[in-house]
Amino acid sequence: MEWIKIFPNEAAARANIQEHVPRLIIVRGQRICLSLHEGKFFAVQDTCTHNGESLSKGQINYRGEIICPFHGFRFDLNGGMACDSQSRDLTTYPIKSDDNGFFIGL
Repeated sequence: MEWIKIFPNEAAARANIQEHVPRLIIVRGQRICLSLHEGKFFAVQDTCTHNGESLSKGQINYRGEIICPFHGFRFDLNGGMACDSQSRDLTTYPIKSDDNGFFIGL
């Protein structure tokens, strides 16, 4: 796994990512949906496994699930598991923050 710096520090990440507002980031050509839920960051693939819609256009509910804007399919942010469908689970990406920056693992 390679750690890729996406923000200079966690404060910068928090300034750019709003609670419950998913955001698309592109890291090494991969579309990733970065979100903040209850103060914790999550990163999942941006493409819904049902029909390919961008999850960063969706919403995050109180349960910590990202909801696809097209058909309403739900996925757990923590593990990427499909919550209410027979869709494939999402790929998740680890995040870490230290004195050198805020990173995503690919």
